[in-house]
Amino acid sequence: MTPAARLSAAIEVLGDIETRRRPATDALKDWGLSHRFAGSKDRAAIASLVYDSLRRKASAAWVMGENTPRAVVLGMLVLQRGLSFADIARLFSGERFAPEPVTGEERARIEAADLKNAPAPVAGDFPDWIEPSLRAFFGDDLVPELQALTARAPLDLRVNALKVDSRSEAHDALPHLGAVQTPLSPWGLRIQPGEDGRGPAVQSEPEFIKGWIEIQDEGSQLAAILSGVQPDEQVVDLCAGGGGKTLALAAMMNNHGQLYATDSDARRLAPIHERVTRAGIRNLQIRTPRARADAVGDLDGKMDCVVVDAPCTGIGTWRRNPDAKWRLRPGSLDVRRNEQAAVLDRAGALVKPGGRIIYITCSILPEENDDAVAAFLERTDGFAAVPVAEVLERAEMEKLAPLVRNTRHGLQMTPLKTGTDGFYVAVLRKS
Repeated sequence: MTPAARLSAAIEVLGDIETRRRPATDALKDWGLSHRFAGSKDRAAIASLVYDSLRRKASAAWVMGENTPRAVVLGMLVLQRGLSFADIARLFSGERFAPEPVTGEERARIEAADLKNAPAPVAGDFPDWIEPSLRAFFGDDLVPELQALTARAPLDLRVNALKVDSRSEAHDALPHLGAVQTPLSPWGLRIQPGEDGRGPAVQSEPEFIKGWIEIQDEGSQLAAILSGVQPDEQVVDLCAGGGGKTLALAAMMNNHGQLYATDSDARRLAPIHERVTRAGIRNLQIRTPRARADAVGDLDGKMDCVVVDAPCTGIGTWRRNPDAKWRLRPGSLDVRRNEQAAVLDRAGALVKPGGRIIYITCSILPEENDDAVAAFLERTDGFAAVPVAEVLERAEMEKLAPLVRNTRHGLQMTPLKTGTDGFYVAVLRKS
């Protein structure tokens, strides 16, 4: 397919997403099934165009004066990819399989594209109903912070200390991937996405199959590190899901002590079994919930540390899931807040005196972060938030101090400040 034909396909997919109110992955999959002549490189390029358009949907529509798929693609090519009018006009030629030629009105808007006077939800490309919460937290940094969430995310890897003696050993075994060491996590490697937005097929690498590396954002790695778990501790990962943080915690414990992984949804735990075997983990019990039985009911009051990677809106991962921002609704936030309250209460019952809860979200909304923690502290006796300086010292991560945003009860990582996804971490100690 020509570059122009790929643009036409992206406009078609965006139209499907808009009309049927469906996730981008579903629309792209259906397009590929109905256009089997398109090769893998074509499908990847079309997906990249679609996701870049969704990243800049509000600002692209604003500069073009309308919210059609064509207008959004045109605006994205200017704002996200930096194309000139001449470059765009060559692609929008109206020739075979190419989009219709650029009109005079479109040319004027392309050449005058500027977000200087755009309202914050437009300049930052986010739903306007969350602006009050975000502005209260970020203040004058609101637009730069949210613009950082419109960029493409790198592919981060975590080197498994149970299989490899050093990060350098894994790095040196993968020279063809172009990986560099992450600046903050001592076990991270980073690969920048290619022009089509894709990274290499890491899962097919021998080092991945042998368990040397796992795919994990540096922010997620740091959240695990900030738990400060030790090899002799009893630890529960209460919302383990596919096991990303579980594996990181096991490596920190060096296969000593006891680690338990569970999740309220047994289906989310399915991938963890294969990953645990590949990673060489021996100190883990996977507790799969059955019917209405509590999978960790026998552990109440016995745990040194309970990690709560809480269900949340996922706003901090918008770099990777740009279509999720436009499907976010106030009702979904209310659901997540109720789930966060429930899982925090369950964690509180598991912790022994002197133990701690590590509360983590991949969100930047105060309602899911400090507000959730404050509500837990108000309704639960015997817990207090550990000062951020103490959390960083215990984890030997004092270098994070000037980069994270300190909050009332925890800390916030963001793409703008830490170059990671947007993760919130609070440590709550039981007296």
